[in-house]
Amino acid sequence: MKRRALALVLAVVAVMLTACGLSKQEDGSAGGIDMRIAMITDSGDITDQGFNQEVYEACRNWSEINDVPFTYYKPDSDSDEARNASVDKAVSEGANVVILPGYLFAGTIVSQPELFPDVKFAALAVGADAICEKGVGEDYSGNAADYNVTDYYREENVYCCTYQEELPGYMAGYAAVKSGYRHLGFLGGVSSPAIHRYGYGYVQGIDAAAAELGISDEIEVEYVCGGQFFGDEEITGVMDTWYGEKGVEIVFACGGEIYTSVAEAAARHSGKVIGVDSDQQPVIDGKYGQGLTVTSAMKGLTQTIADVLTGIRDGNWSDYAGKIENLGIVSENPEENYVQLPIRSTQWCDAFTEDDYRALVSAMYSGELIVSADTSTMPDVRVRVTDHGTIKQSGAQQ
Repeated sequence: MKRRALALVLAVVAVMLTACGLSKQEDGSAGGIDMRIAMITDSGDITDQGFNQEVYEACRNWSEINDVPFTYYKPDSDSDEARNASVDKAVSEGANVVILPGYLFAGTIVSQPELFPDVKFAALAVGADAICEKGVGEDYSGNAADYNVTDYYREENVYCCTYQEELPGYMAGYAAVKSGYRHLGFLGGVSSPAIHRYGYGYVQGIDAAAAELGISDEIEVEYVCGGQFFGDEEITGVMDTWYGEKGVEIVFACGGEIYTSVAEAAARHSGKVIGVDSDQQPVIDGKYGQGLTVTSAMKGLTQTIADVLTGIRDGNWSDYAGKIENLGIVSENPEENYVQLPIRSTQWCDAFTEDDYRALVSAMYSGELIVSADTSTMPDVRVRVTDHGTIKQSGAQQ
């Protein structure tokens, strides 16, 4: 059954906070709504050069253009309690639209929307699996299809979306092999479905390109998760070993600021890097050396933010409320999709041109090319993949 008990217990608190912070909120119709936007960061910060930063900048830019107040909040620790406390604070200070970036907010979606029914919540990269895991608890079967996800959160004031990360992961792996790389690596952050969709898509793209070139037996892939979303000396040491001793040529750095460990090692050993979530070439190349970043596997966070906030502004919240969308390829035109490679900064070459990339996207759009999103096991491929597990088990977050 739905979790109404907590809402009843804390109803007085919720009413008081709503009265203090949202006294001016209207019905959401165009011309009347008093939008006050808050973003809560997950375990990272708005300077992580990745997921949090892109969401922050998208919210800030939209708010400036539309003359809407915007504030961000950083929880004081990496926990559901701290994230929920930041939501409480945001609402008490007037927020009536709350943006939550990342699967770590699944617990917040389970508990907070019932407390603040007049606040609209938009959770990016939060899907049914994460919500059910938090809602069901330790008895969760591991399969969201076994449950009715709406039993575990108040869908009327919540919009959730996930991204088909396996698609830009595939694009990046395919492009790398076509561009001449033969020993490739993947460094994820915390082991999670989204991270492995990126990684397993990457492996599938590597495998497909190798098969087309007839070189499957020449390709090696090293695969590991760091156990956290930031780089440190230990993880950098592993990357030094990959580039310097194993002969890895390029690593897909997938997980917040964990790219710093990859970039530091790549710069020392004349290696290459693939970025994630946003176009990381300006940041990585600007700090660690020009030409370091071959491409980035991106998802359309900025477009999603603009869509949702514009919908709220225009009184179209009903188009979003209660949905858990899985965003991916919606057009043959790469720039119009929610997942893509950056055309401006990707290092195109004769063996993999921009036209080749556009053809790849077209095949995905038409359904000619299908990429598996299954994260239950490493894809069955012809190239040699070594799964090294997780570097820092103690750093894994739940």
